[in-house]
Amino acid sequence: MSAHLEVNGLSKSFGSVVVADGLSFSVAPGEALGIVGPNGAGKSTLLSMITGVLAPDAGEVVLDGHDLTRSSAASRTKRGVARSFQVPRPFTDMTVFENVYAGAAFGGGLRGQAGYDAARSALERTGLIHLSNELAGSLRLLDRKRLELARALATGPRLLLLDEIAGGLSDSELPPLIELIAALKAEGITIVWIEHIVHALTAVTDRLLCLAGGHVLADGPAEEVLAHPDVVEVYLGSTVEMEEAS
Repeated sequence: MSAHLEVNGLSKSFGSVVVADGLSFSVAPGEALGIVGPNGAGKSTLLSMITGVLAPDAGEVVLDGHDLTRSSAASRTKRGVARSFQVPRPFTDMTVFENVYAGAAFGGGLRGQAGYDAARSALERTGLIHLSNELAGSLRLLDRKRLELARALATGPRLLLLDEIAGGLSDSELPPLIELIAALKAEGITIVWIEHIVHALTAVTDRLLCLAGGHVLADGPAEEVLAHPDVVEVYLGSTVEMEEAS
């Protein structure tokens, strides 16, 4: 079930702005990697290159030894790559169940009973089954975040990419979300999680990677990365909750 991700020398520029400059790292099967960095560090762009939404200017994305760099986003989803977005993007005029079934059918290629079962399972795992018939546009933020995750899970991912899924949630809403992501990791799903709320990352991830200026500043155990002089300098005045991580 787990996926092995390798990112080899990924580079991406928008005009004169370099957002990724030869990024290289790997994520072992079943590992959870947390990614931190200031706004504009290229974190979301990195996820877009991994999922195939954006093409890199150079470098490779390799999954389980297969070079996916020129593969479409749809084909990557069918290989087990799924993503949640920083800002939830539900189909607001569709029900919660219909949103998740769409993920199973069009992302995972599961139709009929198989799609129904995948959608129901994803809703049960994310605690949304009781809201199945509610319009997605009526959901509060926490449930919209859960819906993003449910749609990703309905595709049957082996590699799950999370983009600030905890952002905007209250302190009381964080624990159940952290528990859910920890449970997904325990199931063997490989996770790459971008987040500004560092204590949420350290509760689940095996290691942290810090991005800034298109480069990897540090990569390793959380306590070492957060104490790295370059990381401390980058985060002076940033939105990362350093105190929460201590």
